[in-house]
Amino acid sequence: MEKNIEKRAANKAHKKLISADKTFDVANVVIMILLFFIFAWPLWFVVIASFSDPGEVWRGNVILFPKGFSIDSYTEILKYKEIWIGYRNTIFYTVVGTVINLFMTVCMAYPLSRKKFMPKNILMVLCMITMYFGGGLIPSYLVVKNLHMIDTVWAMMIPGCLSVYNMIIMRSYFVNSIPDSLEEAATLDGAGPVQYLVKVVLPLSKPVIAVIALYYMVGHWNDFFSALIYVNDKNLLPLQTFLRNLLVTNTVGNVSQTQNLNPELLQKKIYLAQTIKYSAIIVSTLPVLCIYPFVQKYFVKGVMIGAIKG
Repeated sequence: MEKNIEKRAANKAHKKLISADKTFDVANVVIMILLFFIFAWPLWFVVIASFSDPGEVWRGNVILFPKGFSIDSYTEILKYKEIWIGYRNTIFYTVVGTVINLFMTVCMAYPLSRKKFMPKNILMVLCMITMYFGGGLIPSYLVVKNLHMIDTVWAMMIPGCLSVYNMIIMRSYFVNSIPDSLEEAATLDGAGPVQYLVKVVLPLSKPVIAVIALYYMVGHWNDFFSALIYVNDKNLLPLQTFLRNLLVTNTVGNVSQTQNLNPELLQKKIYLAQTIKYSAIIVSTLPVLCIYPFVQKYFVKGVMIGAIKG
């Protein structure tokens, strides 16, 4: 009898645990679905608004699906020459800047990962300090100015050429994923430190390099603040600065130059100027959205790499 009672009690407890797990799973799924819609709807709205009739967007009739399919905003924005100038500059800043970033990050992370490098602890402390304390905007501007980089392409790439956070991630990968036995074997074969780094360490570090490169690329692609501070020449401004000016001033719609138009055409211009904002967002983010799927497989590894920073 006692054994039967114990079994029944155990079964009841087990059923309670199962029901509690099911309740948690259901609640978790519901919350995740709600969060998905909360975060996904703004992006979806930008997409459908860019392809909808400007008048429908202006009147607030576009909510979940596009209404009155139209590509007038894309046609108009492709005529905006500053967009192409911004594209050219941003691609240059992103490609060259990412190469500089990776070079500086590897050159800093690799020595700090070597056990025989004596000053590594002091240098790590100095690097960590820069993550919490900075000189501020005015000293940074004065440094860039004294280096004669104002109104040059280097002002967009050199001041932030090294991210300490990314350097720590890469250093952690070198420490935890590259065994010391490889260095010993390479040394016995006559390889020097540079040869070991180039021919052994870097080929084995493709996952972390891909993740760090994507971090740097997205940072360069989205950077507009550096141009506001260091660049005055319109021919050197990145795409995001032109996009910011478009969103703030509504320059593409040329509303300020349409006083002589009749009211109907003027109203269409105003509607179109509002829709162009959404089209500009799509045009500026499309390259990043196209690149991301090819690097996505490295992101899981990147998260695990970033979990250990010892």
